Amino acid sequence: MRPESPILQGGHVRLDPLEPRHTEALVAASAADPSIYEWSLVPQGREAVERYIATALARRDAGTAVPFATVRLADGAVIGSTRFWEIERWAWPAGHARHGHATPDACEIGYTWLTATAIRSGANTEAKFLMLRYAFESWGVFRVSFHTDARNLRSRAALERLGARQEGLLRAHRMAADHTPRDSMRYSITLAEWSAVKRRLEGYLARNA
Repeated sequence: MRPESPILQGGHVRLDPLEPRHTEALVAASAADPSIYEWSLVPQGREAVERYIATALARRDAGTAVPFATVRLADGAVIGSTRFWEIERWAWPAGHARHGHATPDACEIGYTWLTATAIRSGANTEAKFLMLRYAFESWGVFRVSFHTDARNLRSRAALERLGARQEGLLRAHRMAADHTPRDSMRYSITLAEWSAVKRRLEGYLARNA
């Protein structure tokens, strides 16, 4: 079952459903400073971006992902991409209140990257806030998880700043950006924690307004 692809808009960024029309803008965004993607698999060049979008849309059509292009409202520039993925629907038994429901029960947020000029601009914080709010308040998920290369200290610090809780290390979990087996640090936010995380993020966004 394919989940809907919403448009999520904040004060500084808008998350548009990813489409082939975003190809050229993403080529330019990722090419601005490739050196910043030491720990992330970010597509470089038109052919790689086309494959990236095609793979994302195939997973969308399979019902396991909802990919976005991240748009800066100030000038309409596409500054990166992110997505919901590893979307889970649990096998609730007949008679349970959630049996047969259409929305996900859990998901991951990942494949997140920004162009060089958007790093430390607050775009990542607002995009995460928009996605978390949608996941918990529109879908009604019970958990949102995140994985990052254990060596990526900047990403780990950003997730902890959001209020995500570290769950542990997954060894040789995925292929790393340097094409080695990657140890991933796993984080999550649960529905029970969302109210406190939401207040924290709203405070960050208000101070950066």
